[in-house]
Amino acid sequence: MIIEPRVRGFICTTAHPVGCATNVREQIAYVLKQGPVADCPKRVAVLGCSTGYGLASRIVATFAGGADTIGVSLEREPSEKKSASAGWYNNRAFEIEAEKIGRSPLTLEGDAFSDEMKKNFIERVREKFGQLDLLVYSMAAPVRTDPDTGKTYRSVIKPLGAPVEIKTLDTETGEVFQTTLEPASEEQTAATVAVMGGDDWKRWIDQLADAGVLAPGFRTLNYTYIGSELTWPIYWNGTLGRAKVDLDSKAEAIRGRLGADAARVVALKAVVTQASSAIPVVPLYGTVLFKVMKQLGLHEGCIEQIDRLFRTKLGKGVALDDAQRVRVDDWELSPEVQTEVSRRWPLLTTETLGELADLGEYKSQFLRLFGFGIDGVDYTQDVDPRVVPG
Repeated sequence: MIIEPRVRGFICTTAHPVGCATNVREQIAYVLKQGPVADCPKRVAVLGCSTGYGLASRIVATFAGGADTIGVSLEREPSEKKSASAGWYNNRAFEIEAEKIGRSPLTLEGDAFSDEMKKNFIERVREKFGQLDLLVYSMAAPVRTDPDTGKTYRSVIKPLGAPVEIKTLDTETGEVFQTTLEPASEEQTAATVAVMGGDDWKRWIDQLADAGVLAPGFRTLNYTYIGSELTWPIYWNGTLGRAKVDLDSKAEAIRGRLGADAARVVALKAVVTQASSAIPVVPLYGTVLFKVMKQLGLHEGCIEQIDRLFRTKLGKGVALDDAQRVRVDDWELSPEVQTEVSRRWPLLTTETLGELADLGEYKSQFLRLFGFGIDGVDYTQDVDPRVVPG
């Protein structure tokens, strides 16, 4: 079948197997070009391993760090006439390439929030690795069912206390407009913390520790985004900010159990993901940020960010912020970048977007998530959606 992108709002319902595999190989090529990562953990787990920062972490650990990895992600399988999720293709393309260099990856596909997956994961770790040296938590799901109560929580992206009027962008039409967001209720705020806070991360670490599968010196990282003051009205000062405060609290609790360096929240830069595309103001901010950072020679995507994290930010003595987080958003939040982004922000209109921002880059990066718009891929070719090319 011929697979084309079908985009509705911030959702693409199709993915291209050849494009996804090519995208994975390009990320691997970038990492290999940078050379080996010294002292990389050798037994690495990545929760949320199939796209974005999670996939990049698995690639860097394997191809620069010489690690064997176990990944977990929730995917949609293909059929004869329907494509799989992009992550389904990415997982298999990654495994094909990792096996070529003698690594032995393992991927579990299912609900990482469930205790059933945690038990299965522990069994496979015992069989294949014995113990883990590093666990990366890179989950971005809008819904979570609490294993203890069976209650399902749905996160919301809203301000707190009072309505907020913000400037935002329709990425399909390029229209810049003002919108008003109503505040979240206490119930909605609590639900967002339950889904996007640190409860599931801590639950994973506690169960792994109880099972004895954490090696001496084990470390865990949880990826987050904090952003700049331009996004804070909906981000840090909203329901998402409450979830991030909870995340910091859970990191402290894990350190209390496992040691002072055992758990770190890692603040990363803004990139295009399906999750971030759904957040009001973030796509508009991203289009401006990307243009400014590219002009200054500072732009990074997921693979560049995670490669820099593993090479420069994971050793002993790395500077932490006041909340004990590792900061890899330092280039985004540098004065030279933020001063220029802030200068352009009030000037942004539908008419000035092309001059001040880079909507084309944003759209291109969004489509790449699903294997589209990648150089060297013939999208007119008939492909079997059930087959990942090796």
